[in-house]
Amino acid sequence: MRRPGLLHRLKPWAALGPEALVQRGAAAHERGAYMDAFEAWRRAEQAGSAGAAYRIGLLYVHGQGVVRSIPDAVAWYEKAAEAGHVEAQHQLGRILLDGAIAGLGGNSPEGWRQAVETKAGNQVSIANVIFPRGLSVEKQPERGFGWVAKAASAGKPEAQALLADLYRQGRGCAQDLAAAREWYEKAAAQNLAAGEFGLGDVFYQGLGVPKDPQLAVDWYRKAAARGHVRAQVALAFLHLNGSGVAQDRAEAARLFNEAAQHEDVTALYNIALMHLAGDGLPRSVDKAETALRKAGRRGHLPSILALGEFYSKGLAIEPDLREAAYWYNQAAERGDVQAQFFTGRFHATGQGVAPSVREAARWFLRAAENGHPTAAYNVAVFYLKGTGIAQDIGAAIKWFEFAANAGIPAAQVQLGQLYSTGHGVDRDHSLAEQWLEKAARGGDPESRLAYALFLLQSDKSTEAIARATDLLAQAAEAGHAAASFQLGNLHAGRFGGTPDWPQAAKCYARAAEAGLPDAMLALGHLHLDPATGLADAKAAAAWFEKAARAGQPLAQFQLGVMYCTGNGVEMNLEKGVFWYEAAAKQGHLLGQFNLAVMLSKGQGCTRDPEKAFEWFESAAEHGMAAAQLSVGDALYSGTGVAQDLETARAWYEKAAGQGNEVARQRLAAIASSQNDNIADG
Repeated sequence: MRRPGLLHRLKPWAALGPEALVQRGAAAHERGAYMDAFEAWRRAEQAGSAGAAYRIGLLYVHGQGVVRSIPDAVAWYEKAAEAGHVEAQHQLGRILLDGAIAGLGGNSPEGWRQAVETKAGNQVSIANVIFPRGLSVEKQPERGFGWVAKAASAGKPEAQALLADLYRQGRGCAQDLAAAREWYEKAAAQNLAAGEFGLGDVFYQGLGVPKDPQLAVDWYRKAAARGHVRAQVALAFLHLNGSGVAQDRAEAARLFNEAAQHEDVTALYNIALMHLAGDGLPRSVDKAETALRKAGRRGHLPSILALGEFYSKGLAIEPDLREAAYWYNQAAERGDVQAQFFTGRFHATGQGVAPSVREAARWFLRAAENGHPTAAYNVAVFYLKGTGIAQDIGAAIKWFEFAANAGIPAAQVQLGQLYSTGHGVDRDHSLAEQWLEKAARGGDPESRLAYALFLLQSDKSTEAIARATDLLAQAAEAGHAAASFQLGNLHAGRFGGTPDWPQAAKCYARAAEAGLPDAMLALGHLHLDPATGLADAKAAAAWFEKAARAGQPLAQFQLGVMYCTGNGVEMNLEKGVFWYEAAAKQGHLLGQFNLAVMLSKGQGCTRDPEKAFEWFESAAEHGMAAAQLSVGDALYSGTGVAQDLETARAWYEKAAGQGNEVARQRLAAIASSQNDNIADG
């Protein structure tokens, strides 16, 4: 049995009037006996007390002794408001202006509803009985405006300032700047900082009156002196910019600091900027970082973006890409398109986060959907290759077109190449040329190279070759090594026409000096070929070696040949083996075959039949007839591998199938030997 509370040990209810009941409820509320307070105020409201109805509304707002419920609070506020309770009118108006959505949690209507429905199954009517007024309050701006206006007319300054805001914004009413100013003035006349701040805005922005920065400063200063944070920030900006008041960065910093004491994010952000620049505040990277992090943790997007840049670029500190990735991700989640792009790039490169092409694709797609052209190009590449996302040529085309229309040359080139080759789309030579020409017109060297190659491969007319030559020359002059290389190929007659070897050598040299291994290789061949008139074996060997050291497998093989033959260099079989092996490891078939020969004979290296067989076999498996013959010989004789006549014959057959005469002779000899064995038997 419930033990009687203090309330029940006091004077009987019936003997108390409304005011006494309100006071008894207040005393119960003070000591935390919320249910007793509720009962006292309920009886007081029934006796006609508007204040009691308002207090019950507060109980529902705070969930004290009852399940927190804004709809129930509204019902009680409305009773009080209709009875003329000014604060209830004000609070009711505020709720109706924005509406209210039920929250989650153990003491919330939504939490109780979910618990009830979980236990009651489909008997949702139980929840409806418990929450007859529903779980949320619909936004009703016009009704909200009406109640705020009543409270304002009754002289409540906070309602007057709010009513002014509503007239200023045209919210719940027609916009009326004159009425807004009138109500701000009434609130300010009662020394309300919000009214003074509003008047500062009126005169600074010229809301229905001529702009008057000096008068704005006066009103902002009054509000700021009363601790109005937004007024402090506004006044700080005016001092910072010298608008309506003499420029005073120190005073701006002081005001920003006052506002920052209340965790105002705009103030914190500007304090950080001032500390970073040493402007108005001592330069301090640590204090700037602290201020930005405070504002960033409160969701201030400019601060979050500044932190991303701060850590990625290492502004006065060492870069910290993990922190940069974290803050850019925070901004990305809040919808900042550039941050979404950066987050995709972090995941694509594995900088600051674990590499993930799937996450990269997801963020590039989000940024693309928000209009970021480079992200659109990146996600198009991902769709094209099926990287981190299911391959979809149609989607790739869509995003390439978006990026191309936004002026991304690489996307225009991709479209041109796709339509040129018919990869995933109907082949369209005309459309391909349109995109490639558009890209080239933008002046991008890579685009000019792509269009030039398209012309050279699809149109051998004199006009097309001249146009391609001009495009390649322009790109080469811009320092594009690949364009210089292709211009060299053009002059070397690779695309038809009469070769101009000196001009080809000049173009190749420019590309080679820019570090292009293929150009070094081309120069080596140019100097090795007597037909060019530029034959110089030493020069050829020098260029081959540069290309070989840059990892060019053809140059590595050719250099191996030159060391083994002493052409252009002093003969050195060991170096020959070294370069053959370098080429062989990159899959060069002749390099693999020649290395195997050297290993089988012990020339320039220790003889190693087993290793020789491995390299012969590698070249043979890739279709080299001479290697297939050598594998057959090794298996037939058991050199470097266990003897296996059947497998040897199979390799001979493969080589013979490619026209290798020696392999045919081996097969004939095997057949003859078998016939002799049959006759002898």
